[in-house]
Amino acid sequence: MISPIQEYVEQLYSRYASVIEGQVADYIPELAKADPRHFGICIATRDGHVYEVGDTRQAFTIQSISKALTYGLALEDRGEEHVLSRIGVEPSGEAFNAISLKEGTGAPFNPMINAGAIATSGQILKKDGQSRIDRVVEYLSGFAGRPLPINHAIYQSESGTGHRNRAIGWLLRNFGIIDEDPDEILETYFQQCSVEVTCRDLALMGATLANQGVNPITKKRAIAADYVDNVLGVMATCGMYDWSGEWIYRVGLPAKSGVGGGILAVLPGQLGIGVFSPPLDSQGNSFRGIKVCMDLSRELALHMLNPTATPRSAVRLAYHGGEVVARRRLPPSTRELLRTHGSSIQVMELQGGLTFTTIEPVVRQATSLAAGSCKHIIFDLRSVVSANSVSFILLANLSTQLAEHGVQITFCQPGRMQATLRGIGIPAEQIFATLDAALEACEDSLLLEVSGISWRPSGALELKACSLFNRCPDDDLAFLAQELQHRHYSENETLITAGESADEMLVLLQGTVEVQILNEDKSHKRIDVLTAGMTVGEMAFLDGSPRSASVMAMEPVECVVIPKTWFDTLNERRPGLKITLLQEITREIATRLRQANLEISALQRS
Repeated sequence: MISPIQEYVEQLYSRYASVIEGQVADYIPELAKADPRHFGICIATRDGHVYEVGDTRQAFTIQSISKALTYGLALEDRGEEHVLSRIGVEPSGEAFNAISLKEGTGAPFNPMINAGAIATSGQILKKDGQSRIDRVVEYLSGFAGRPLPINHAIYQSESGTGHRNRAIGWLLRNFGIIDEDPDEILETYFQQCSVEVTCRDLALMGATLANQGVNPITKKRAIAADYVDNVLGVMATCGMYDWSGEWIYRVGLPAKSGVGGGILAVLPGQLGIGVFSPPLDSQGNSFRGIKVCMDLSRELALHMLNPTATPRSAVRLAYHGGEVVARRRLPPSTRELLRTHGSSIQVMELQGGLTFTTIEPVVRQATSLAAGSCKHIIFDLRSVVSANSVSFILLANLSTQLAEHGVQITFCQPGRMQATLRGIGIPAEQIFATLDAALEACEDSLLLEVSGISWRPSGALELKACSLFNRCPDDDLAFLAQELQHRHYSENETLITAGESADEMLVLLQGTVEVQILNEDKSHKRIDVLTAGMTVGEMAFLDGSPRSASVMAMEPVECVVIPKTWFDTLNERRPGLKITLLQEITREIATRLRQANLEISALQRS
């Protein structure tokens, strides 16, 4: 079963699959051999879930994307104060390969241009018998979550044609930005740019930065948490060459591009994006990569300055229909059927602000549930304070897709969002004012699916079919039929009034009643529903307390009446019958207590 998010990524890929504008980099001869048709898109969440389409496993060289990550290694090795004394963090406004240094100090403007990247390589230490490049490759591999190789053909091509970069290296040596002859440092730089990655690797590298430096797949730290913000900061201001200003305005994500055709972007705290397409625009950025990232940011509302962006989980609580049930009493056999199959109803209470990054795990979880035995998913929106259009569209698409696989999505307690739900195509019959009403509808549908027949009695029940009397022998049933009077109530007529004395107990033979309490605003709140075969008012009847709730007929009702005075005479007239009746009442109360314990346990999960 395909996720709506995966479907969106595939649609985005199709949108640009036939677009081959731009020019493959050719100033490094080996790069000119790249296939311009290669194209991949990948999104990795901070918990390691990956959405990908196209050539996401195609290897290419990381090129300038390595600059952002190795800057983190230099910070770890030398500390922020030392690195800032050698390399600035200001946008240069010039081409990435410009021979441009700050007047007076000779420091590069930032670590994202070639001069700054070569200076960064010079700040990386040789440690524990490892060369600079060994440490760089190991460091980059930590972000990807797998060993990364060097493409030696690309390296030799870069080294053999890197005359401009060699000139930059000697200028840096002249100004004391690097402390040794630049040849070995330059070779380190050429090799780090020649490390092979995939589009999927880039997304996971971004997810690692989004996850405060911990790779979401390996769970290993790739960069010290103290320096994640520094790396993201220079990516945001300088990562897209001399298009960085417009990038942050239009896309709003820290990012780094490379002339190999890759773009790595990060939504801090939430996800990483990798895009691969070799043809470049005039600024040296992937032409299709720019288009894809602009669409992702706009259509999924990913701009990091969007005030609704929040990494807080949208799922406040999750439980199933075997743990929490509608406020009504079902016949014992039906109740047992629901307990057995209740996990086919899943409830997710959502909270906070719904955006792409908060709703994505919800969509993923719902899709996973639907792939199992789940038949109904209820989204409770009571605690949702805001929701953008992206989240609603994803929920609507999820509803459509799961319906095709026999899974019904239901929404409850939408408040002011009801009109929006209807506007995106959610039918009225899938929206309920209360969780109780949603549970009841899903339970009825599930019970019908499982049993093939409605659990509701089609006519008046015999006494034997009522739970209070179903263990009575025939002679007691005959005695009860002769002794007990029948009573009828019309729809909306009150059977029991709160506060009155409990001098009788009723057993329903036909119809449905609602147990209500009075709210502070004088409105009535349903706390239980009872149907034919069930006993009404037994608690106060037994302990002699005043009625704690009112009971009203929801439809025409027929019942038998058990007066307390008559019940007391059974001590002498039919003590065995009274014991049987008390045992049945005790069993029913015990069953309800067990269900209450299940609900309390489910609702207290965090």
